Amino acid sequence: MSNNLLKQISRTFLLPGKKSTARQLNVPLAFILVALIFAGLDSCQKPTLISHDPSLHLEFSNDSVIFDTVFTTLGSAIQTLRVYNHSSSNLVISNIKLEGGSNSPFRMNVDGEPTSDANNIELRSHDSLYIFARVTIDPNNATNPFVVQDSILFQVNGNNQYVRLVAWGKNARYILADHITSGFPPYKVIADSMQTTHWDNKLPYVIYGYAVVDAYGKLIIDPGTHIYFHKNAGLWIFANGQLDAEGTIENPIVFQGDRLDTTYASLPGQWDRIWIMEGASGKNNIIKNAVIKNAYMGIQAESFYQPTKNQLILDNVIIKNMNGAGIFTKNYNITAQNVVVGDCGGYCMALTGGGNYQFIQSTFANYWPYSVRNNPAVLISNYTVDSSNQEVPNSIHFSLGNSIIYGYNNDEFGTQMISGADSAYFLDHCLVKTTLSMSNGNYFNQIIKNKDPLFTNTDKQDYRIDTLSPAIKKGDPNISVQAPYDILGNPRGMFPDLGAYQFVPNQSKK
Repeated sequence: MSNNLLKQISRTFLLPGKKSTARQLNVPLAFILVALIFAGLDSCQKPTLISHDPSLHLEFSNDSVIFDTVFTTLGSAIQTLRVYNHSSSNLVISNIKLEGGSNSPFRMNVDGEPTSDANNIELRSHDSLYIFARVTIDPNNATNPFVVQDSILFQVNGNNQYVRLVAWGKNARYILADHITSGFPPYKVIADSMQTTHWDNKLPYVIYGYAVVDAYGKLIIDPGTHIYFHKNAGLWIFANGQLDAEGTIENPIVFQGDRLDTTYASLPGQWDRIWIMEGASGKNNIIKNAVIKNAYMGIQAESFYQPTKNQLILDNVIIKNMNGAGIFTKNYNITAQNVVVGDCGGYCMALTGGGNYQFIQSTFANYWPYSVRNNPAVLISNYTVDSSNQEVPNSIHFSLGNSIIYGYNNDEFGTQMISGADSAYFLDHCLVKTTLSMSNGNYFNQIIKNKDPLFTNTDKQDYRIDTLSPAIKKGDPNISVQAPYDILGNPRGMFPDLGAYQFVPNQSKK
């Protein structure tokens, strides 16, 4: 052990300007001896040497980095590759580079540095480094997804090793907001007054900001069309505008966020909402055979300037993974059948401020997994709050038949009613989770209380009922005759089940 090391340790325990001992400083002598021993051992250890042995290789967390389908011109989510040196020697990676160079659609970050070509990176024995990769794909004329590829080359001790980069690109039509008006979100008018716009299914639509159907304009959406919304984007049917979105069971219309990575498949809050305002008599808004998912709110339908005279018609619609509400209304008119609303942070459905609502053969299942939820799955109210914070009564008429309301909370059905308005609601042949008494025949008929409907798999949002479900054959055929087929196209017959799904043994989910 060197005298310099001894002097350094001695100085550590000496007070400046005094000749002090360890005992005077209350430092145990044994502690000093142990410190000296370990310091000596450390100074005697030999550093791990860099090896140039060509038999040594790198190892990788994956032999390929795979990106889910990526829209052209939009960057992907970041994928991670980990590079390991499992040998007992240090290695120098003489080169890490994208084979496509600066023309590659891929970009990488090597241990915190963005680069397409990194050199002479030392990787210690039994250590690792991270490479982060993403891809941006140029558009072409393909209507189907296409493949783009590249590789990362690693050169160590004269050896070349490769990790493939693979991504599927998808062309799209882009709708970019071009209006900014104070008090409103950025928007683009896609159907002006007296104009009809037709969206086909040849390419998906990617929306930035709000796509607006203006007063007396109309948007028609074909079966199989996919509409993807960027963060905070939405679809806005302005007062007296009209939406006709009619898919088929085989080719539903899909509204969702624009992140296609698997980690975003069921993540709520990726876009804003479908916002529908009031319309003229007979000018109904229609959403049929559609999936609306992963937004802040699914559908917001409201009488904004004056009470609506038209209806929103929902038929075979799935709404799921909303931060707020699946369906939220203010004094609107809705006729609906075969509706499934699942997993919302606020309400599956909140019908507020009055209106007229008829729902049959529907399933409201709230197993929201992200936080505590204090609201019921379904709420109805007959008042609004004015600018003076005063409650203003409004007539409401609500009926729910052959349906299921269930979830984690003890009370999944709630009402908020005040006097001064003609209000009525009626639940007929329903399974409901609640602590409320449902014996009053003016409001309830044939209610199954607090019996688990035995959904097939709530974790996977499969709300078909299982073979022992108490909802099987408990529906009223006088109600189901209005919706003779379930959401998957199965006939209900003379013994309808409750909810949007008719039990069919051994049926795989479509």
